[in-house]
Amino acid sequence: MRLKTFIQNKAAKSLFGVQRRDAKRRKFERQRAAKNAPHVVDYYHEASDPYSHLMVQVLPEFCRRFDVELNVYLVAPPPDWAAPEREKLEAYARTDALRLAARAGLSFADSGKQPSREKLDAANAALSQALASGAFLERAETIGTQLWRDQDIEPVSASTSGNESSLTESTQRRDSMGHYLGATLFYGGEWYWGVDRLHYLEARLTQLGAAKGEHSSAIFEPPLAPAAAAQAPLKTRPELHWYLSFRSPYTGIVADRVKALADAYGADLKLRFVLPMVMRGMEIRRSKSSYIMSDVVREAERLGIPFGNICDPVGKPVEDGYAILHKAIELGKGFEFAHSFLSGVWSEGIDAGSNSGLKQITERAGLDWDEMKQLRGQDLWRETEDRNQAEMLSYDVWGVPSFRVGDVAAWGQDRLWVIEDALRAMASNETA
Repeated sequence: MRLKTFIQNKAAKSLFGVQRRDAKRRKFERQRAAKNAPHVVDYYHEASDPYSHLMVQVLPEFCRRFDVELNVYLVAPPPDWAAPEREKLEAYARTDALRLAARAGLSFADSGKQPSREKLDAANAALSQALASGAFLERAETIGTQLWRDQDIEPVSASTSGNESSLTESTQRRDSMGHYLGATLFYGGEWYWGVDRLHYLEARLTQLGAAKGEHSSAIFEPPLAPAAAAQAPLKTRPELHWYLSFRSPYTGIVADRVKALADAYGADLKLRFVLPMVMRGMEIRRSKSSYIMSDVVREAERLGIPFGNICDPVGKPVEDGYAILHKAIELGKGFEFAHSFLSGVWSEGIDAGSNSGLKQITERAGLDWDEMKQLRGQDLWRETEDRNQAEMLSYDVWGVPSFRVGDVAAWGQDRLWVIEDALRAMASNETA
């Protein structure tokens, strides 16, 4: 392993390891107990964010279950660097929130567009007044429902001249603490985004003895996929498109599950490799990369997936990997090589930028190294990558891993259940 890569590998294992995280948690709790301070949870609410609307529907139950002091802050939409494809992101968020609401037993109405500036200002004014009067948890869902259904929002009686400055201050507070999105909870040095991750905070607080009673399940436990390992393969073999990046840690923990899902339904798994965001010219700031890594560590730990011995393949290792993957797909070894590469750089610390590392990754995928190494530095894969990227963007998703069956597209390793629902619907239609 190259010296620079070796140093980066050691730093990543130290910064994002479970041991370091748990040590920081223990230190925080010792300091909190020494001050006899309550369990303080900060919540950042963005009125124009569908996920925030889902979050306020579960926060009352969260506060009933746990002995916490909840501080609420109203924030603005994410900055441009965090939403480079803002319209696509907003459109996808509405679609995703609609699916998530149905799965979680919550409500969301998608009018097919973002709220107008006028309606958004009225909503923020009403939310600000509810917050000032101590009625945020009682009023936030109603205000959000009116906003998303494009209904009139009850005007506030008090002066709202300070709303904009308060919104700016709260946004700056969140940004300075290391996040960039709404629907986020912060406790003891860690962030939890959306109802999907609330169960992690519930488990942490329960372990600390902050639960007010016993609860048999989390408020919302994200479903796993595939749920039906014994599912009979579909008669008409569908295509399951997997948009992936070798530099995506979320892609690194989903390979086995997407293959199992394809196998369970007899789907033809199509590997659609795309360049990492940073290699597409997008800005990835430290706050985003830090949150992503901490979240992947939690998800991998929960799912029992090896992760954390990292050797970042950004740059030439990704390009050489795609050159080989392009050929491996042609030879019927695409998944084997992708799986070998992803596990190598995200859980085994293999340097894919070294001759020996890429050789190891290639040979254990059942490919001939003497043949494959000739592909390094070639650009035969770039035309395919361009098509994959354009196709992915056409479905209003611009990040990986994303998945598609027919016209149903889903973004995120935690959204495989959307694809399974689509496959299950196909199976039902076959037997109808």
